[in-house]
Amino acid sequence: MAELNTLVADKKSLANLDVFSSTLQELASTDKHILAVTSDSRGSGKLVPFGQKYPSQIIEIGIAEQNLVGVAAGLASTGKKVFAVSPACFLTARSFEQIKTDVAYSNNPVKLIGISAGVSYGALGSTHHSLHDFAALRAVHNLIVVAPADNFETEQAIRLAAQTDHPIYIRFGKKAMPLLSEENQQFEFGKGRIVNEGDDLILVATGETVYPALQAARQLENVHGIQATVISMHTIKPLDYALLTSVAAKGCPILTVEEHSVYGGLGEACASFLLENGFRNRFKIMGIPDEYTVTGSQIEIFDHYGLSEIGIADMALNLLQKHA
Repeated sequence: MAELNTLVADKKSLANLDVFSSTLQELASTDKHILAVTSDSRGSGKLVPFGQKYPSQIIEIGIAEQNLVGVAAGLASTGKKVFAVSPACFLTARSFEQIKTDVAYSNNPVKLIGISAGVSYGALGSTHHSLHDFAALRAVHNLIVVAPADNFETEQAIRLAAQTDHPIYIRFGKKAMPLLSEENQQFEFGKGRIVNEGDDLILVATGETVYPALQAARQLENVHGIQATVISMHTIKPLDYALLTSVAAKGCPILTVEEHSVYGGLGEACASFLLENGFRNRFKIMGIPDEYTVTGSQIEIFDHYGLSEIGIADMALNLLQKHA
């Protein structure tokens, strides 16, 4: 029987944003070309220590997201390594035109950092939810779209982004995220990460839904003897088609999980690829449905829509019963 990779309990879990901040500070200490540009987001983006250490490498635009992206694109065009930091709900909606034209289409290698993504701002209501960013930015060519699941993926994503001469969007939530595994410690944009292996079910998740998916896999194994492969599909675009092909070839059901609308995100990206390539696995997308999103904490919203350990496990059992 396959053994679940255990969460790394002996290492302190931090919010991915904290890891983003500490990693950016380390990189900036030896590279004066690294700049942080914020839209009155220094505090929420965990950039106060960065500004204190490197005051000449941080630029405050104010609450003007379109200007933020335009300034970031201009700086990047001169060779600066620019990290543009703003709440994901505003960054990817208010400044969509600038992301599309000034960054992606103009090939300016800005690193767009969407903070408090998904329903991290859940208690502030739907205006502050970012449930559209995957859908919108997947449609923009020449843009990498990333959602790290844990501290390891976050650190690696920021280090790689700083070295990459390409436009990138990276989204982060707010809660502390446990390290998922000490195995498979490799990270590359466009390459998913298997954090658990099994032959009965495939769970494909991204960002902060990977942890509850892995918890659900543990429950399924311990209670029902069901062994699930769990994939952290940290890169939404480009998607890891080779990995999807490999796991889908097992023929077992596939369940995708994301902190995003069920329209246009990870699930639909996986579904379209699998259908176009002749796979007929039973398939289900878990995410936020097309309705007025409830108000509450991220945990409360996850519980309401079944994006919790229990909800994912129950959906998996239902999918497996229909598959039988």
